[in-house]
Amino acid sequence: MDLDPVLLVEAGIAAAGLGVWLAAFWAAKLLTRPRPIPSPPGTQDFGGDEPPAVVSLITGRWELTEDAAESTLIDLAARKILEFRQPGNDPLQTTLFVRQEQPGGLNAYESMIFERVRGLAVGGHVPLTALTFRDEEQAKGWTRRLNAAIVADARARGLSQRRFSPAVVAALTIIAAVPAFALGLAIALQARHQDGDSDGYGAAAVGVIIMWCALGGLAGKPRGERDTPEGRAAATRWLGLKTFLRAHESFADLPPAAVAVWDRYLSYGDAVGATRVCSAVIDLGMGNRHRVWSSFGGTWRRVRVRYPRFFPRYGQKALRLFLKAFAGLALAVVLVRLGIAWFWLPPFLYGGYTLVAAVIDVFLPVTLTGEVLWVETWKTRSQGENSPSIPWLHYLAVDDGTRDRAVAWACPSDLARRAAPGDVVTLTARRWTRRVLELGVDSSARLQPRHYSDENTDQLIRQAMNAGAPVLATAVRPARVTPAELVTAEEAGRVLGRPVRPGAGADRAVAIGPMAIAEFRADDGAALLVAVAVGDAAELAIRAHRGGRPVPGVGDEAFASGQWAVARRGTTVVSLQQRGSGPVHQPYLVWLLGLAVNRLT
Repeated sequence: MDLDPVLLVEAGIAAAGLGVWLAAFWAAKLLTRPRPIPSPPGTQDFGGDEPPAVVSLITGRWELTEDAAESTLIDLAARKILEFRQPGNDPLQTTLFVRQEQPGGLNAYESMIFERVRGLAVGGHVPLTALTFRDEEQAKGWTRRLNAAIVADARARGLSQRRFSPAVVAALTIIAAVPAFALGLAIALQARHQDGDSDGYGAAAVGVIIMWCALGGLAGKPRGERDTPEGRAAATRWLGLKTFLRAHESFADLPPAAVAVWDRYLSYGDAVGATRVCSAVIDLGMGNRHRVWSSFGGTWRRVRVRYPRFFPRYGQKALRLFLKAFAGLALAVVLVRLGIAWFWLPPFLYGGYTLVAAVIDVFLPVTLTGEVLWVETWKTRSQGENSPSIPWLHYLAVDDGTRDRAVAWACPSDLARRAAPGDVVTLTARRWTRRVLELGVDSSARLQPRHYSDENTDQLIRQAMNAGAPVLATAVRPARVTPAELVTAEEAGRVLGRPVRPGAGADRAVAIGPMAIAEFRADDGAALLVAVAVGDAAELAIRAHRGGRPVPGVGDEAFASGQWAVARRGTTVVSLQQRGSGPVHQPYLVWLLGLAVNRLT
């Protein structure tokens, strides 16, 4: 079959345009990847005041691993907030004790890890290996938010930056016009070649828009972090400590409980990847569904769980079993009547056994109370070719405190959704089929499950930075300026274009460390957030926003972008952020920012 030369030319035009963009894309990836740092000479001095999680990021070529969370957990013990106790020679027997119920000076990700420990603790302690998650969604969501808070801290300190900066994304989006218009030209030429008129221009325009949007979206996807000059300098200092610790013969074999002797050397050693045993023992990810920790009864025990799946009776309804039993007996009768020797025996035994067991199962149900160890989808039902399958049966593993082994129950999905791991439930079930009939929650888990959204990494990082995650650990003095001294409700209403009422903190300082925050809210939900920061918090806040558009003539320095505007005067930073629906009035934001900064005394 001969190929149409015109078609080949059109395909070549589209491919050439796409090749231009792909070349630019791979060049951007190559130029923005973190450069390797030469190994410095060993030193026993700490490289700076960066937390272990940030050190793990910058010494791991700006990639976050499990070491960031592990080193933070060890660091909380080094700071006497938690305590590791190892009763024997096996580090896996280590138990965590909570020494301070309400510690101060924790940043966002340190608080997440501490709350994880405190929420699971029974009698003030929890086995180290019980910190794992029992729900995959919870594990992934928690890890995403923890990593976002760590990256936000590193960016605020000037040690890390987005791998594809806004300038790189903008450049790739502009270059995407080349393959987009090349595709449009190819479509238009093909339509003109086939029809002899210009009817293909509409399809060409659609192709241009789709290609441009697709490549622009691909360019804007998060690509991780990259180095900064300050970050490379800090990483060099900390890699010197790594060289020193790796030269120590037994340091890699130290268990987490050794933090009582080695203090923060152990936490920073874990951060730079110099501790083999600590990394193997500590796990804050997804747990093992076959060996689950239970605290039912007031003491911690590890329970082995079996999940039946091969025998067809598990999870079956009684009616279906009765039909199978009668079918087996009927087949046996037919075979006897036909005089087929001994072939009637297997269906007779199956039908008789199934009938007797089903009758006992129906009339002698079992009721038990225990702690939910695991909930997991078992069987699903298809809704059609283009529709997702829906679960109708779940595994429900429950520990009733009588044995260290358990067999998961088959629980209808509408009942299983009521319970979460850690809940104490009372259930009624059939023992032979292990099908749950009734389920009631007696008490909820100590650590309430959280439903995480599907926000991408960049959104989570921005939220962490806006929430002040990097400054909570460095709060040294409270804000002395209240938002009411800087912004009035009438002025906030002019920014939003509608009347507003003062919310919490408008007439007094609602302090979060060295920050005072106020909100002016309209009836439709739109709001203007006013924040004032001082001291170290102000420096970190202005540093985090220097990527915006500079605004001359406002304070010592000012920046604005989208829904926010930030300015610094001396050691005080004022931030305005528009939230909710409605158009963005950035000129009014800048106008109000200038008024607020001029009112600083």
